[in-house]
Amino acid sequence: MTRPSGPAPEAAEAHVGDGADVLALPGTPLAREVLTFVGNNSSAVVLNHCVRSYLFGRLLAVHHGVELGRDVSGELLFYSCVLHDMGLTEFGNRNQRFEVDGADVAAEFLTVKGLAATEVDAVWEAIALHTSFGIAGRREGLTMMTHGGIGLDFGVGSEFLTDEQASTIHRAYPRLEMAKSLADLITAQVEARPEKGPPYSFPAGLTRQRATPPHHTEMEAMAARGRWGS
Repeated sequence: MTRPSGPAPEAAEAHVGDGADVLALPGTPLAREVLTFVGNNSSAVVLNHCVRSYLFGRLLAVHHGVELGRDVSGELLFYSCVLHDMGLTEFGNRNQRFEVDGADVAAEFLTVKGLAATEVDAVWEAIALHTSFGIAGRREGLTMMTHGGIGLDFGVGSEFLTDEQASTIHRAYPRLEMAKSLADLITAQVEARPEKGPPYSFPAGLTRQRATPPHHTEMEAMAARGRWGS
């Protein structure tokens, strides 16, 4: 079983600053179950990326004046960020592009656990659209914060983050060559089952880039150019 390398969940909706509270995770029973579920089915690379995305997403919300618990549910942000790459796991590898497979897995898991249908649908949308640049950022609320938190883990729009905040998160959840590992997972799925990369989709584009010299995807290049590296 893979477990996160950072601290155990703490109180939900904690104040976000420059200390240990930057690493605070929701401590509700369902949040703990989500973390265990992802930890049991993901590599450390995927799990760390997903948790970092949530932690960055919380900081992004503060930066935009979005109050978690009032404007956007911090619990739902945790679910959407931490579950967003379940489509890249063996458990979640089905017959659709990984974003949709991951959204379906998340929706099924949260529904069984008793989450309300409207909340499940919000998480589904946030995960399904998380690679949809130009769309997710227009949806506001949960989808925008999820997309933004994931983008921050690639260094996109990170100027407002302090070095102390970033260092605290990366010490707890190391990057482990995240961009290359994710690109490997996405392209391997499409190469094995072409229906996983429908025309003009994000997975299809990555697979074309990986197949074309110098066999380096734009996602990897974006991370390499970014503030955190791969």
